[in-house]
Amino acid sequence: MKTENTEPEVKRSLNFIESIVEEDLKNNKNNNVILTRFPPEPNGYLHIGHAKSICLNFGLAQRYNGKTNLRFDDTNPEKEEVEYVDSIMEDVRWLGFNWKGEAHYASDYFQQLYDWAVKIIKDGFAYVDDQSAEIISQQKGTPTQPGIESPHRNRSVEENLDLFTRMKNGEFKEGERVLRAKINMSSPNMHMRDPIMYRILKRNHHRTGNNWCIYPMYDYAHGQSDYIEGITHSICTLEFEVHRPLYEWFLDHVYTEGTIKPRQIEFARLNLSYTIMSKRKLLELVQNKIVNGWDDPRMPTISGMRRRGYTAAAIRQFADTIGVAKRDNVIDVALLEFNVREDLNKIAPRVMAVIDPLKIVITNYPENKEEIVTIENNPEDPSMGNREMPFSQAIFIEKDDFMEDAPKKFFRLTVGSEVRLKSAYIIKCEKVIKDSTGNITELHCTYDPDSRSGSGTEASQRKVKGTLHWVSAKHAIEAEVRLYDRLFNDEAPDGHKDKDYKDFINTDSLKVIKNCKLEPSLKNAAPESKYQFQRIGYFCVDKKDSKPGALVFNRTVPLKDSWTKIQNKE
Repeated sequence: MKTENTEPEVKRSLNFIESIVEEDLKNNKNNNVILTRFPPEPNGYLHIGHAKSICLNFGLAQRYNGKTNLRFDDTNPEKEEVEYVDSIMEDVRWLGFNWKGEAHYASDYFQQLYDWAVKIIKDGFAYVDDQSAEIISQQKGTPTQPGIESPHRNRSVEENLDLFTRMKNGEFKEGERVLRAKINMSSPNMHMRDPIMYRILKRNHHRTGNNWCIYPMYDYAHGQSDYIEGITHSICTLEFEVHRPLYEWFLDHVYTEGTIKPRQIEFARLNLSYTIMSKRKLLELVQNKIVNGWDDPRMPTISGMRRRGYTAAAIRQFADTIGVAKRDNVIDVALLEFNVREDLNKIAPRVMAVIDPLKIVITNYPENKEEIVTIENNPEDPSMGNREMPFSQAIFIEKDDFMEDAPKKFFRLTVGSEVRLKSAYIIKCEKVIKDSTGNITELHCTYDPDSRSGSGTEASQRKVKGTLHWVSAKHAIEAEVRLYDRLFNDEAPDGHKDKDYKDFINTDSLKVIKNCKLEPSLKNAAPESKYQFQRIGYFCVDKKDSKPGALVFNRTVPLKDSWTKIQNKE
C-alpha cells in the first residue's frame, strides 16, 4: 500500500537579491516585469568571477519568469576587440544561458546618450572643462577635504553647448576638453564631485568606426543604457556601491514618469584563492607569454577552464554553492575543484592510461595469445554500459606502481609479491631487468590463469592487497599528456604590497609528458571529451592541439579531493 508523504516541502532560503525581487513582485512594481542584464566590457576574456555574475543575472531572471539582456559596454575603443565580443557570447552560451533577442551594445545608444548629455547641459547640470585629467584629479580633494571647483564650471549654457558640439565634431585634440556633470565638489562621495561624462578619443570603434570621437564614461553610459532597455534590476559587484548615487543622479535627469526606472543592487564579487581576477593582469600574463593565450588551461578564464575540462554544470553548481553575499570574502579554489570533480565523477567514463610506463612481460602467458576483458565504463552510472579491452603477454603499468625494495605497507607490485590487474589476472613479479646504468627497463612476471576477474573460479575470488591499472603493449596508443596545476603557489598572489603577483608564478604549473600509453578505445576520442584515467585523475581531450593520431589530454583535476579533507578537519 502506497503511503502519502506528509513531510512538508523544504523551501530553499532566498538570498537578499531574491528577497528584493519578490518584494517588488508582491507590490506589482514595474508591472511584474523582471529584466536583468549582463554588461561585460569587450576588453578581455571572461573569467570565473564573470561566471558567477552570469549565473546570478540569468538565473535570477529564469527563476522569476523574466529575461536577461546581454549588453556590451563598448565605450572604450582603445581596448576593445571583436575577438572579445565573440568569446564572451560563446562563453555565455556554453554556460547554458540565452539572452533576450539580439545582443545589445552601449554603442547602439551613442546618439541617445549624446542627446541626453545636451539636455543635461541645457538644464545647467553639465559643463565643458578645458583642464587636463591630471589637474581635474588634483582638484577632486580628499574624502575629508572639499574639492576645488573648475574655473570653467560656471560657463554659460550657450558656450557649453557650442564647445560640446565642437568636441563631437572633432575640433579638439584628445585630452584637450571633457564634459563634466555639475553636482557637488564638497560631496563626501568622491564620485559625485563633478565626474567626467565624456572624453575625446579619436580611435576607430569596432562597431561605429570613426563616426564618433567622443565617448561616454561608464558611470554615465551604464545607468542610461539600463534605462533605455527597461532593465528592472541592475545587479553589480560591491565596488559599484559608492557609484550608486551617481547612477541615480544621471537617471533622475532623464527619467520620464511612468517608465521603468532601474534599481542598482550590489553583491560581493568572487575572490578565489590562488587566483587573480584582474583582466589587466590576465592580459599581462598573455602579452608576456607567461601563459599560452587567454584559453590556457591554467587561466581562470571560462574558455581556459573549458579547455582544461571543467564542465558548465560544475561551474553553475559552484556559483550556486557559494551563494550571493553582501560582503567580500575569499572562496577556497578547492571548492571549485570539488564541484568539478563531483560532476565528472558522474559523467566521465573510466579508462586505462599509463602516464609513466614500465613494461611487464608475463612469461607464462602464450606469446601470440590475445584476450578480451570486459570493463564497466562508469560504476556511478550503469547505463553507460561496458567496453572491451585487449589483454596480451606484454603490458604497461605505472613505474610508481613497482618498487624493488618496498616497505611493508607498499601494496603494489614488488619482487615476489602479487597484485591484481584490474578486470584481468593476478600476476607475481619474478625478475627485474635493468640496463647498464642500473635503471629498471622491464619486469618479468607470471600469472595465475585461473584468477581472471569474473571467471567464477575459486582463484578469481582470491584476495590480494593491490589492484593496478594497465594497458596491453601491443594495442596501446600513444598520446601527449599535460599535467596542469595551479598557476600561482600563493593563496593571495595579488595581496602583497611589497611584491609583484608574478613573483608567485608556479614554475611547475605545467608538465608535458610524451608517449604515454593509453587503451585503444581512446583512439578516436573527440575534442573536449572527458575521462577518468583510473587511479590518476580526470582528463579532457584538448580541443586546440589534439589531432587524430596525435592526441593531447589535459589533466582537469586529480582524483585527490582537498576540499573534502578541509571540511573533515573543520
